[in-house]
Parts: sequence; C-alpha cells; structure tokens
Amino acid sequence: MKKIIITLVFFGSTTAFAQKFEIGVKAGVNISDFSGTGSWQNAKTSSLIGLHAGGFISFFIGNNFAIQPEVLFSSQGAKFESASHSENIKIAYINIPVLLKYRATGGFYVEAGPQIGFKASETSSSIDSLAKSTDLSIAAGLGYHTKMGLGIGARYTAGLSSIGDFKPRNGINPDFKNSNIQISIFYTLFNKRNN
Repeated sequence: MKKIIITLVFFGSTTAFAQKFEIGVKAGVNISDFSGTGSWQNAKTSSLIGLHAGGFISFFIGNNFAIQPEVLFSSQGAKFESASHSENIKIAYINIPVLLKYRATGGFYVEAGPQIGFKASETSSSIDSLAKSTDLSIAAGLGYHTKMGLGIGARYTAGLSSIGDFKPRNGINPDFKNSNIQISIFYTLFNKRNN
C-alpha cells in the first residue's frame, strides 16, 4: 500500500511539474548593425543578415506569466564601408537571454529581459581582436504561439556595453554597441495552454 501511495505521489508531482514548463527549439534570421556609428570616422555601417538557432525553457508562474531562459548561437555584425574599403564584420555569440514573458490566452505574447553574450568567433580584416569576450544587452519582443506548439516571434536586442576591445586607431573608436532584430520560428513540447 505504501509503495502504491509513493508511486501515485511521484507520478502526480511529475505530471504537475510537466504542466508548468515548456521546452522549445527555435531558429531564424538576424538583421544586425552597430549603433553609435559616429565612432567610425569617414565611414559608415549598415545592416548585415545573419542566423540564430538554439533552445529554451519556459517556466510558468500561474497561467500567463513565464520566465524563459534561452541559449542561442547568433551570427551578428555589420557591413563596413569607407571611401577605400568595404567588408562584412561578423561576430558570432553564444547568447543567453533570460526573459519575463506574458502570454495571453489567445496565444499572443510579449517578452523582455536582459541578455549576456559570449563571443565564439569574429571576422574582421580591419582590426584584430575587434570584440570583447562578453556582451551585455536588453531584449524585448512579441509573437504568437499556437496550441500545437508552433510559433513565430520578433525581438529587438539593444547593446548596453561597448563591443570594441581595442584602443582608438585609424579613425575608429571602440565605443559602439550591438543592435539586432531577430525573426524566429519555434516549436515547443509540453505545451501549457488553457484554451
């Protein structure tokens, strides 16, 4: 009898826990640039297209609020152009946003929270060791999540810390920041929806 009670309690608690979180995967497009581009004398930067992909867990607090940590590989950067030179400056990050999410019963949601990024690689012929090893930013977004688990979202991430990890030289000041728009599709398991 005791074993049966313990088994029922175990499965009951497991079921209750499973109803309070979702696991998901996501991927999509980045439209990134550098803000504070006045730091680039006699030159300009423009948007660069990249990709992002990764996974997340949504821990629900009640029926509509959730805390959602993510781990994303993200290819970012900008197109650099001057009178004598042009190139695509690419910086790849492992980004870890932690978002507070509000999802309405119809499936629409809004989200916001901080993000830390860890540099994975960079490509720049203009400056060696262009970017710092970490990047801090703030993110906000919105989207729609269907009952079957498929969803689409858009998010803007604004850099809080300077990207540059070099002394000012060649008319370039390191005080510029990441700016990134993400458009994603995602799919979740253990979907928590009331209607």
